[in-house]
Amino acid sequence: MASSLRRMTAHRLHLALVTETFPPEVNGVAMTVGRMAHGLRERGHRVELIRPRQRGDGAPLRDEMLVRGLGIPNYPELRFGLPATGRLLQRWRQQRPDLVVAVTEGPLGWSALRAARKLGIPAISEFHTNFHSYSEHYGMGWLERPLRGYLRSFHNRNLATLIPSEDVKTELEGQGFGKLEVVARGVDTSLFDPAKRDAGLRASWGVNDCTQVVAYVGRMAAEKNLPLVLAAFKQMQAIRPNSQLLWVGDGPERAALQASHPEQLFAGMQRNEALARHYASADVFLFASTTETYGNVTVEAMASGLGVLAYDYAAARAHIRHHENGLKAAFDDDADFIEQARYAASYPSVMRELGLAARQTTAQLGWERIVQRFEEVVHQALQRAPQSLALGAS
Repeated sequence: MASSLRRMTAHRLHLALVTETFPPEVNGVAMTVGRMAHGLRERGHRVELIRPRQRGDGAPLRDEMLVRGLGIPNYPELRFGLPATGRLLQRWRQQRPDLVVAVTEGPLGWSALRAARKLGIPAISEFHTNFHSYSEHYGMGWLERPLRGYLRSFHNRNLATLIPSEDVKTELEGQGFGKLEVVARGVDTSLFDPAKRDAGLRASWGVNDCTQVVAYVGRMAAEKNLPLVLAAFKQMQAIRPNSQLLWVGDGPERAALQASHPEQLFAGMQRNEALARHYASADVFLFASTTETYGNVTVEAMASGLGVLAYDYAAARAHIRHHENGLKAAFDDDADFIEQARYAASYPSVMRELGLAARQTTAQLGWERIVQRFEEVVHQALQRAPQSLALGAS
């Protein structure tokens, strides 16, 4: 057994990544799994991707299996994959992966874990989204307990569950989740860069050098606490009347927000270089969400040199030092969040300094380190696998 494990960990692994979302879809999970797949392939591993078919997809690429999917309620731009146990059993009997990684917890992910268990293939999972916390924002608070129970059952059956931060680990351990391993998320500092600031883009917004542009980037939905963004900005504008609020993203709340606030800037969904220019061309970043497991936009804004204000949890807790490289408000404390926003409006030069320090912080968050940490967790999980799994017995 020991010699078999040494061979598995010393050589390239065949990893099957099962995910409901993948680029070019725009969300934190898609971005993270896309970066991880790319980094693992660069390091010589074989990465097999199982995901729902997206609009515009042709024939599957090599090491890719596409399945049917359906739209997610309240998330029409995303799809969940339908169960594919039979196809996966057939595929993995022919070419057995060393490890199955269930990135998302939908029907496709559940069927992948079933197939892996039937074939005796080791499996780990990832926890990216607090879906059980979303229910109260959509008038379905009664769903929170059964959703949490489903997620706990989904994850606890695996060798390990990857989570993005220590505070998420503490929260989930308190809810009965086990075998949790922290694998943080990186940020592309060559893409998100203060040098991408675009005077022409700012001119198109109708602002000048004296205007403090306050940005929100992300999904425009109930669980993102957007009324607090509006309330905080209103207080900032009372201090600096020529301030402007920039919304970057899309979602079910966009139409109502745009109709009620036509004086604000709505840039819609932006990707890649265009997204980087929008970040860098703003001045302050407000993120009032209380439902994140990490919050990639926080570190993207930091890498772009913005003065960031966020609640003290998730990515902000991990990377922001209050009044050193950003501002943090006590978790879920509206009054404190608004008070910090007023400070940001009152001291624009301080916010610029905090943004420069934030950029320096993100220099340590490159994806290469994150991929290496993922490899470590994978190897540790394989070493813990029962002998029947480690030796590939079915």
